[in-house]
Amino acid sequence: MGRNKKGSSFGILFLLALVLGGAGYVYTAAIFERDKPEITLENNGYWNLKTPLKLAINDISGLNSYKVILKTKSNEVELEVENFMQPEASVVLDLKAPRTLFGMKENEIKIIVQATDASKWNFTQGNSVVKEFKLIVDKRRPQVNIVANSYKISKGGSAVVIFKAEDDNLKELYIYTHDKKFIAQPFYKEGYYISLLAWPVTSSSFKAFVVAEDFAGNKAKANIPLYIKDKPYRISKIKLSDKFLKGKIAELAEVFEETYGVEDSIEQFKLINETVRAKNEALIHEITSKVSDEMISDFHMNKMYPLKNAKVVAYFGDHRKYSYKSDKIISEAYHLGLDLASNAMAKIIPQNGGKVVFADFNGLYGNMPIIHHGLGLYTLYGHCSSIIVNESDEVNAKTHIANTGKSGYAMGDHLHFGVLVQGIEVRPQEWMDQEWIKLNINDVIKSSKEIIDRS
Repeated sequence: MGRNKKGSSFGILFLLALVLGGAGYVYTAAIFERDKPEITLENNGYWNLKTPLKLAINDISGLNSYKVILKTKSNEVELEVENFMQPEASVVLDLKAPRTLFGMKENEIKIIVQATDASKWNFTQGNSVVKEFKLIVDKRRPQVNIVANSYKISKGGSAVVIFKAEDDNLKELYIYTHDKKFIAQPFYKEGYYISLLAWPVTSSSFKAFVVAEDFAGNKAKANIPLYIKDKPYRISKIKLSDKFLKGKIAELAEVFEETYGVEDSIEQFKLINETVRAKNEALIHEITSKVSDEMISDFHMNKMYPLKNAKVVAYFGDHRKYSYKSDKIISEAYHLGLDLASNAMAKIIPQNGGKVVFADFNGLYGNMPIIHHGLGLYTLYGHCSSIIVNESDEVNAKTHIANTGKSGYAMGDHLHFGVLVQGIEVRPQEWMDQEWIKLNINDVIKSSKEIIDRS
């Protein structure tokens, strides 16, 4: 009897071990994995019906089957269905809208995806999942209409455009040119926008379009009918002297980290003229690219003349090509401001108020305040001997902000005066001409408000 009891206990333990082992195998074996298929649909909640929806289904044990259903309030359509002979690890589908959907009046649909994997879990039936995606159907393109714009734009110059843009699901609105996207600011009344434009002096051609895109991917484009006027700029061939290289360049080479350890004067000059300049200009472009998203009702500028009784000593747009001893060009750069000189350490007094967005040292530009006058229009004052204002100050017109000097890359006391539109340097001479401002900016804005009031 004792042996029978021992044998019976051993048998029970053996069976228990088999059961536990089998259970352990089921829970750990790959063929019994318990993860449901992963379903992802690339969307932002909107669909224009024209662009296929990207659907992905993945599973580590492979897919046995899937079904994709498009459901409206009144109808249900099977878009895709598949039962695999051999499990597939992943499936990527481009879901296209049936033609019948383009005529529907409903603006909401559901995409329902069912998928089952090849796992032996769930009594060999596998893991199943059903995922539902709700989408707003938007088939209409945004409406864009130009209200008014400057008659022309010159190479290196500025212009303004006012337009109307409408869409219930508007995502992005900008002015596109060959070189940049200009941001539009809300203007005067709901649905209207305004933007200054700039034609970079380094670009050979110019075209501008207002572009509006909604969340469904519908896009509208309207040409801005500007008369394009090319303008020649001076090319200056400058031969570097040893006195200049051993003097000013050697002095600057001790200041900039880019020239630390560099002994060759020509290499120092190239690093300063190209690498340091690019770094300094990148900072300027970053600071001056910002535009407010608050609505404005008007924009008015007085002619800009920051230095009394000043003489122009270097012009905007000058393409400078440098050589040394031979005629071979070793470096080049564009002069993107207007150099003005009067008395040493003369007072700099802008004729327009604004917000000081930078007031510090900036490499080749030396001590440099920048003022934002609104609508993405900025003025820059380089080589100052001293700065009177601080960053974030709100300054009124005719406020003494700094004094001229020769800080940075300057051979003598002067002011490097720059004007920028959304990070693009433009001809200061335009903004120093009251008649140009009236005809190309103020009158255009005035006429646009009259048109908006009549509509």
